[in-house]
Amino acid sequence: MKAKHQMKTKLLPFLTLIAFALTALATIAGHRTFRKEQTGALTEPVKSVFANYLKIESALANESAVGIGFNATAIANAVRGDSTKMLPLKVAKQAEILAGTRNLSSAREAFKPLSKSLIQYLADHNIASAYVEVYCPMVKASWIQKDKKINNPYMGGSMRSCGTIKQKPSASRSDCQLTDNERNQL
Repeated sequence: MKAKHQMKTKLLPFLTLIAFALTALATIAGHRTFRKEQTGALTEPVKSVFANYLKIESALANESAVGIGFNATAIANAVRGDSTKMLPLKVAKQAEILAGTRNLSSAREAFKPLSKSLIQYLADHNIASAYVEVYCPMVKASWIQKDKKINNPYMGGSMRSCGTIKQKPSASRSDCQLTDNERNQL
């Protein structure tokens, strides 16, 4: 009986040490695995990517190509220059394609995959609450904006308020019903 008691006495500190070591390793691994932005806040260079994205979204919604190439190039440079690789390289490639567009129509088409990638990033990192995702059924594409006043980058001045906010299920209202005359003007 005494031998059993001695074994328990020696085994308990050893098991405690192992449990402590495993807890410490799990904590350290957790810090390596989860990036800062998973807490809900954007960090650089992701913050600058979204700032430039919003400038492009605004330009497209206002029927302007001014600054699109500059801001798209800034997005590509931020992604490629990020040593932590927070955003996938496909975002840089999508931004470069957008930067190389020559008219609003092609810029709007190039804006779709970039928007989709950034929406996915926000969803994957639980940051969507800082932005509003809006969907346009006319072009079957979404985009991100800061406020809830719809400012459609795909339709611009012809249908600026066309879209449905996706984060609010009750916001199923859509201003996208075109008349035949409006459809012919597009």
